[in-house]
Amino acid sequence: MHTFRFRPRILHDLRHYRRSDLSADLLSGLVVGIVALPLAIAFAIAASPGGDVQHTIGPGVGILTAIVAGVVISALGGSRVQIGGPTGAFIVIIYGVVERFGLSGLLVATIMAGIFLVLLGVFRLGSVIKFIPYPIVVGFTSGIALTIFTTQVKDFLGLHITGAVPAGFVDKWVCYFRHIATVDWAVLAVAVATVLLIVGTQKVAKRVPGSLVAIVVTTVVVALTNAQGLTHIPTIGDRFGRITASLPPVTAWDLDWHGLFTAPDGSFTFSTFGTLLPTALVIAVLGAIESLLSATVADGVTGDRHDSNQELVGQGLANIVSPLFGGIPATGAIARTMTNINNGGRTCLAGLVHAAVLLLIFLVAMPLAAYIPMACLAGVLVVVSYNMSQWRTFAELTHHPKSDVTVLLITFVLTVVFDLTVAIEVGLIMACLLFMRRMAEATHLSILTREIDPNADPESDIELHEEALTIPDGVEVYEINGPFLRHRQLFRGNDGRNARPSGHSCHSHAQSALYRFHGCAQSRIALPNESARRYAHRAFGRATRGAPRVGGHGFPGAHRRREHLFAHQHCVGTRCGTGARTSRGRRLTAPE
Repeated sequence: MHTFRFRPRILHDLRHYRRSDLSADLLSGLVVGIVALPLAIAFAIAASPGGDVQHTIGPGVGILTAIVAGVVISALGGSRVQIGGPTGAFIVIIYGVVERFGLSGLLVATIMAGIFLVLLGVFRLGSVIKFIPYPIVVGFTSGIALTIFTTQVKDFLGLHITGAVPAGFVDKWVCYFRHIATVDWAVLAVAVATVLLIVGTQKVAKRVPGSLVAIVVTTVVVALTNAQGLTHIPTIGDRFGRITASLPPVTAWDLDWHGLFTAPDGSFTFSTFGTLLPTALVIAVLGAIESLLSATVADGVTGDRHDSNQELVGQGLANIVSPLFGGIPATGAIARTMTNINNGGRTCLAGLVHAAVLLLIFLVAMPLAAYIPMACLAGVLVVVSYNMSQWRTFAELTHHPKSDVTVLLITFVLTVVFDLTVAIEVGLIMACLLFMRRMAEATHLSILTREIDPNADPESDIELHEEALTIPDGVEVYEINGPFLRHRQLFRGNDGRNARPSGHSCHSHAQSALYRFHGCAQSRIALPNESARRYAHRAFGRATRGAPRVGGHGFPGAHRRREHLFAHQHCVGTRCGTGARTSRGRRLTAPE
């Protein structure tokens, strides 16, 4: 088994870096940095329950996360054009964690999630994420999109609600309808104008970030109208006070790590980590899915190939380092990655430039963020949730088989109505069950007693013109198509000597049984010959040391279908019929 090698993609890019790449990366990094600015602010504010310092995430936290995570992911990740930072998928998780455990709990959970991501990469489990069924991924993302939209209704409509908005999805909408008469039409006008500016800018000039245009225009207009007393539209400064370019009040350095390991009676305990473990696993799984999905989409556009294991390690390190500066969970962002590609980004340096642009804005222009209207940020997140919903894909999947539709709807409902933690746990269980079911359905058994005709292979797309192999008397050939790991369930008999296919009598007159495996390449569970022989020996009793061959290549076409043929003798010392090969070395031959 291959071991993990720490090889960030940037090392390869720098060895082959050209002068023309520099100008392309600088321009792309500048554009991506500008695009990421309003999104980072909006995601951080949307994930903040509000209240005291322990339950408030300021706009600067989102920018710091985009800076720190952007640097680490670009420098240590496995993708050439991946852009990392806070994403909308984490809003629901962060909100729930901060509301329940405060910022300290979020920082600890983020570090734990980072460690899990590093372990996934080190143990080369990046490819396993790709086997999560697509309906589950769509159910997650569509459910998260609807949840994000729900959280922004209050600021979008300017509803006057006394006290905190209920946490539950259904309770939120009940509260909104109760206060629908309190709509602030000026706030609604700003929110609608934001959406129209974003959509219009994308149609007129695709390379110009519509969200930034909307924020600049609405901020200027609202600042003038509020100053003249014509309106009183809430802004970031009204909710969070003065905004400064400094680290947030709560970072990982400020945590009481001794207290995290101490029980009320003063004894040592891991109870805090046990409580945060499910949340950390959810952050890790969601981050892995989104980052690898983003990298895969980027590969499809650029023709490149990312290293999924190195990418997971880079994502994990980013989530370990980010909390040290008070940051929130981060992962690869599809929208910013595609912006990087569309603007000509060629190497990991574009991601570093994007982080440098954000750092410059954070140091120079951060106080100006206090004038951004909350309705504008709500409009930005409404557009984000719409793009994230994949409603066309969701509608298309409803016409798929009933099992896929059931999984899609269960995941969607659990994400929206209950909790994303529950949805991911149930979704992963359903993914395993669906995988096992499909593997079982892909395995077929047939018995050949007279001849083996390679030309009759239904999976072959060409005519082989090979002569048929006559099966000698006293020999039965069991042809097994499908995943090799499922084959043992087709047999019964614990001692191996009477191991025969289930449903078939063990009182056959055949002296030998040959087991013909093929179709392993399609199932991606093909095993090396030596491993297959060892399995045959355990499952079927005394097996031959060498697989029977014809012309040195097994059955005709074996080099294409990866067929393996094993001989099993029911009686020790009994020779097979004419032409059958035993461990002493005779071959199953074609008719004269």
